[in-house]
Amino acid sequence: MKHAEVTKKSQAKAIMALAVLGFGLFATAAPSAVTAGDLELMKPGTLLVTVQPYMPYTAVKDGKLVGLDSDILTAIADKLGLKIEINVTDFPGMLASVQTQRADITIGGIAWSDARQKVGLFTDPPYYSPPAMAVSGTASFPDVASLEGKNLGTVTGYVWAKSIAQVPKASPHTFPSADGVFQDISAGRLDVGFLDPLLITYQQQQRPDMKVRIEYLKPPTDEQVAAHPDYKYFQAYMTGFYLPKQSPKLARAVSDQIDGMYKDGSLAALITKWGGDPQQFLVPSPEMAAQRRGVDRPADWNPPSIAK
Repeated sequence: MKHAEVTKKSQAKAIMALAVLGFGLFATAAPSAVTAGDLELMKPGTLLVTVQPYMPYTAVKDGKLVGLDSDILTAIADKLGLKIEINVTDFPGMLASVQTQRADITIGGIAWSDARQKVGLFTDPPYYSPPAMAVSGTASFPDVASLEGKNLGTVTGYVWAKSIAQVPKASPHTFPSADGVFQDISAGRLDVGFLDPLLITYQQQQRPDMKVRIEYLKPPTDEQVAAHPDYKYFQAYMTGFYLPKQSPKLARAVSDQIDGMYKDGSLAALITKWGGDPQQFLVPSPEMAAQRRGVDRPADWNPPSIAK
């Protein structure tokens, strides 16, 4: 895999674009210089991060964060002059730690949703995630109609739990972790598992004996989403780093760094390093801007992109 190391510059201050924020809405403003002390941190100079083990997105090895999201956040923290302190939990615990202000930030393939943004703050998307399924054998599931009557699974707390529950005649199942999804697919107890795409390709590499492969779902039509509103989660989605409502300056600072990484090529290098295609992961689909405009972004907001 092509790999370009993100240049790390540990500095006491970083040049950031901070905006005057309304409740949950980012406004645009000219960049201004801030120090780490200006950010709403629970411990001065330290970023308290909550993760779950979820390679290749997040994990802890030898006391340090590893994975795609981890690499992105580590580069950002370094530019902001912040140390990282890590707490490990499960996915529901990640979200709760932010919503109850016990962590500064949580990362790891977290899908933006209107419900989540009401009780927390999302950064700009560090990448986008196409709809992917873990399957076994030769069976094919090209569209949502092909899922009807099947055994479908995902992880507790993931947005796909709502989607699979709306598939007619299907049997939806949720699991505490992705391991349970993979095991049941390999054993034939599940037909399809909805998980983040890089996780599926990583599983293929690490456990070829399980014979789990990746398949991409054709997104549902507008008519199908109108009939089954939670089918919207079967579409490509925006990820985000997730922060407490009480941390708008920190959220803005992290977003500014993410936007810069789109422009300087470092995000594309990290996506490639972890097995993704930058054209798939760093180019938003047309409907994404409308999802957040006037919700937690200004009415003229455009999602970051590597597309020219």
